[in-house]
Amino acid sequence: MPRRSESLSREQIVSTAVGILDAAGAGGLTFRVLAERLATGPGAIYWHVANKDELLTAATDAVVARALAEEPASGSPEDRVRAVALGLFDAVDQHPWMAAQLSTGTWQATSPHVLEAVGRQVRALGVPRADWFVTTTVLIQYILGAAVQNAANAQAAPRVGSRGEFLDAVATAWEELDAEEWSFTRTIGDQMRHHDDREQFLAGIDLALRGIAASRPQVRAAGGA
Repeated sequence: MPRRSESLSREQIVSTAVGILDAAGAGGLTFRVLAERLATGPGAIYWHVANKDELLTAATDAVVARALAEEPASGSPEDRVRAVALGLFDAVDQHPWMAAQLSTGTWQATSPHVLEAVGRQVRALGVPRADWFVTTTVLIQYILGAAVQNAANAQAAPRVGSRGEFLDAVATAWEELDAEEWSFTRTIGDQMRHHDDREQFLAGIDLALRGIAASRPQVRAAGGA
């Protein structure tokens, strides 16, 4: 295999790693495969990235940064929260290997990209400074948690067929539950069967935004959701 003649950069390594992760998942990402794809030796990669954990973190950071770059330059804070949230949701949907990374407290603590993007909008909504941390982190927990769950559902669906078949199987199971013991769950099977994941996700964001506005008079006065 020809050797790479130009200087290898960390950005090239991370970009190539993302491609491997998209194609083969975390299990398919090894330094040997990465070196072959980059036409270089493992030593050149280790110069920039110490180990696989660091590489996975860097790859996650890169995808998150791209998702957050789609944040609109204008619009209300509510619209910007929705854009940030949907960008992250779609990023995890397109790169399901990210789910494991986003689920770790370590990544969330050491990579404050999402905290900054959501926190700026919480501040713009007029939330008092004393409540910034709680409000921002609750929003982030919902955004990342829902995105990770959606990715998990997508991974489960192929085991039973298409997404529609998976939802139908779950909905049918709910509808067949005992009517007395499960009086609520069995009634929403058809809604489950036909729901749209992105619409459901954004409905959760809107519920959170309405809660913020309802609890903060100054937010309502500023035109909050």
